[in-house]
Amino acid sequence: MTDAAAAEAHTVDRKDRLVILASSVGTVIEWYDFYLYGSLAAIITAQFFSGVNETTGFIFALMAFAAGFAVRPFGAIFFGRMGDLWGRKNTFLVTMLLMGLSTFVVGLLPSYAAIGVAAPVVLVLMRLVQGLALGGEYGGAATYVAEHAPPGKRGFYTSFIQITATAGLMLSLLVILGVRLLVGEEAFKEWGWRIPFLVSILLLGVSLWIRLKLSESPAFQRMKAEGKGSTTPLKDSFGKWPNLKLVLLALFGLAAGQAVVWYTGQFYALFFIEKTLRVDPALANVLVAIALFLATPFFVFWGWLSDKIGRKPIILAGCLLAAMTYFPLFHALTGAANPQLARANATAPVIVIADPADCSFQFDPIGKTVFDSSCDLAKSHLAKAGVSYKTGEAPAGSVASVRIGDMIVPGFVGDAAGRAAWEKTLGEALTAAGYPAKADSALVDKPRVVGILFLLVLYVTMVYGPIAAALVEMFPTNIRYTSMSLPYHIGNGWFGGFLPTTAFAIVAATGNIYYGLWYPVAIAVLTVIVGGLFIRDRKDVDLHA
Repeated sequence: MTDAAAAEAHTVDRKDRLVILASSVGTVIEWYDFYLYGSLAAIITAQFFSGVNETTGFIFALMAFAAGFAVRPFGAIFFGRMGDLWGRKNTFLVTMLLMGLSTFVVGLLPSYAAIGVAAPVVLVLMRLVQGLALGGEYGGAATYVAEHAPPGKRGFYTSFIQITATAGLMLSLLVILGVRLLVGEEAFKEWGWRIPFLVSILLLGVSLWIRLKLSESPAFQRMKAEGKGSTTPLKDSFGKWPNLKLVLLALFGLAAGQAVVWYTGQFYALFFIEKTLRVDPALANVLVAIALFLATPFFVFWGWLSDKIGRKPIILAGCLLAAMTYFPLFHALTGAANPQLARANATAPVIVIADPADCSFQFDPIGKTVFDSSCDLAKSHLAKAGVSYKTGEAPAGSVASVRIGDMIVPGFVGDAAGRAAWEKTLGEALTAAGYPAKADSALVDKPRVVGILFLLVLYVTMVYGPIAAALVEMFPTNIRYTSMSLPYHIGNGWFGGFLPTTAFAIVAATGNIYYGLWYPVAIAVLTVIVGGLFIRDRKDVDLHA
């Protein structure tokens, strides 16, 4: 019987189901732990970064979120080496234990008000531990499942791992929503937010119990039995140009584009709805959870289809579609989620007219700079209100003013009392022009919002469903864990993980609420070009060779 015939004849038996379940459930829990932080960024800002101004605090919170992603490649190197030397199973048991315990500790941390600067320091430390652990987790789970899969079904088998990231996010949103409804919004902001972090210890126990039932990967066992293992997986992966070239192609031709599409469709969309469109957080979580639930089966569909037509065309098509449609989709999202804001943007555009020398780039890495020029005060207030604006040039030395449609609100320079009065005047002018303080939940076109979010997540399923199989197939068994983990986690940890911070920084610098999308669009186009020209599809390669 040929390999193709054997693959068609093979059915998913009890052993296969245990392999997929154990790898997937453990990874769901790890992603659940990791995404709790991202979903609660606004509350964590208030709890751990209350010693700085609101805008800087929110950027700090996003940076702390990104810190976990920043160290993922280092986790990939360390645990990837361990996995190639000592085995896939033992390695991802260690990574899961580190992930679960660090998340549990976050639920116990005192706030900034209780212990001062030690609170954000310990929080970031826990984020770093989470990032290191997750850096070693994914490569192990993907390699383990792929090495168990029969020929011709690797895309299908590994697609169940691809579900886990979305399932983990969806689980975190549902737990957060459940706790919010149970204790009430005020109690949730004060102490209830800790509960989702604390219950992760129970999920950790379940995952460990399931994973302990596993045996080692057959490809790894065969490699060890034949004495073909690498004693220097780091050197063999990155110190030799033929394999290093594959690592670079995997990064720029697959993983980078996949990452930005993934984070735009799931995380940036949530941040955009909550922070920019100012939709009620509980409602935003429900709408995103519904879209995730509807789109999740497509991870398996695209994984299955990639076994038939290849990984490359599906991944690159997802990147290209995303790059072509992000701007119209996010404009449509504004109209559906906050129609009052969309109408005001169209009928009463806002322009900050200021001396360029009076305007600063409002990001303070240590939280000590006071942005009190008339230009900075105007832009800061508009940014907090989620108002898109343009900048016009005024004569040197003049006080900034804000044009709202046909109205002009004079700028302000002075004491705190005068500033409060000026902010009230500006707020009243924005309200008079139709800009809402927050989205009216009754006016949110919920089916339309879910439809747009579903399409964004559908792109995610296209790029993410086949990616595990595509990366595993690029590298030999003796250095597979190390080699595939690094490009995946540079892509997802750096290109993807820094997306919310980078996008919001671009928005803050330009004043345009949509300009943050240029970042994922540019990276997705880069991947389409590199992947289209230089990546060879390897769906039929023998993983045991």
